[in-house]
Amino acid sequence: MSRVVYMDNNATTRVAPEVLEEMLPYFSDLYGNPSSMHSFGGQVGAKINQAREKIAALLGARPEELIFTSCGTESDSTAILSALQSLPGKHHIVTTRVEHPAVKNLVENLDGLTGHKHRLTKLPVDRDGTLDLKQYEESLTDETAIVSVMWANNETGVVFPIAEMAAIAKSRGIFFHTDAVQAVGKVPIDLASVPVDFLSLSGHKLHAPKGIGVLYARKGTPFVPFMVGGHQERGRRGGTENVASIIGLGKACELAAAKMEEENSRVRALRDKLEKDLLAQVPHSMRNGHETQRLPNTASISFEFVEGESILLHLDRYGICASSGSACTSGSLEPSHVLRAMGVPFTAAHGSIRFSLSIYNTEEEVDYVVSKVPQIIADLREMSPFWQSEHRGRTGQSQCKCVC
Repeated sequence: MSRVVYMDNNATTRVAPEVLEEMLPYFSDLYGNPSSMHSFGGQVGAKINQAREKIAALLGARPEELIFTSCGTESDSTAILSALQSLPGKHHIVTTRVEHPAVKNLVENLDGLTGHKHRLTKLPVDRDGTLDLKQYEESLTDETAIVSVMWANNETGVVFPIAEMAAIAKSRGIFFHTDAVQAVGKVPIDLASVPVDFLSLSGHKLHAPKGIGVLYARKGTPFVPFMVGGHQERGRRGGTENVASIIGLGKACELAAAKMEEENSRVRALRDKLEKDLLAQVPHSMRNGHETQRLPNTASISFEFVEGESILLHLDRYGICASSGSACTSGSLEPSHVLRAMGVPFTAAHGSIRFSLSIYNTEEEVDYVVSKVPQIIADLREMSPFWQSEHRGRTGQSQCKCVC
């Protein structure tokens, strides 16, 4: 492989060089336990506090409202299970049909995990992947314990109206959680003005390492720990802190705040160019997700009559990294549950490719991808019985060698 063009940043991001540099001393010279009484460990604890302040600044939160976890999935589970345990008489949960498996699989299996019977409402989305706020409000009842809605969808990039939804839940005395794993660092978030009770984020989605996450729990919100052990995180999450990764996440959040404008201008322009050129050059292709209410880096495109896995294999030959949906479900032969919920036609849902960019991508890389994809799709369609069948019906010929 002569080169790598990485456009799978919603799956994971490279660790920023500045982040790695910030982390390295805590693997060698500064190895003390941050909970120790001696100053050698105390200096490490002080650095964790600084990282907490940097993360809080990006979120518009208070440092003491942040709990370090191992990942976004742990943060999601902690928030939802805490809310249910805090309201033992309420067993109704409201979410959407397009949540990440970290939330989707949890809420679908709550009965076995908690020993209580729960009622689950999954809100539908329209063809653009957006929600109906009136339908959402009507779904809430006196028995609703928690609403869990992602800030931005990991496959399509569609951004949901979290501020309005959280305010509606708050007016009803209902806990509100948002999985903001894809949104943090890409769009402005100000938790001082957005009344969510819980928010989840994951470091490896914004150029920090894998294995570090954060749960925001608003001050005053009842909280039941998921990980019970020592006194770490003010007794809210036991276990010795993942020091180097926490410090790296703090630096990554500092960088994200500084580069937010670039994310929403240069990166957005690259995404738009990639999308526009591919849709123009590849017939029978379509964008998945609202045109404007999306993350600035994400383009989900369906190419009809071909398989997404086959596209990815051919892209890989040219060093191009993308995804056929979310990384957590790409091993499945079933179409994405997100695209199915949006009503994407079967012939298109199977050929869906997600390109997700970052600040490290260039216009030359976009041009390179555009130079390869149309021929890949054309070659695969020549071998596709679905494509041949479609064109026999249109042309009356037994074979169709054209790409039209």
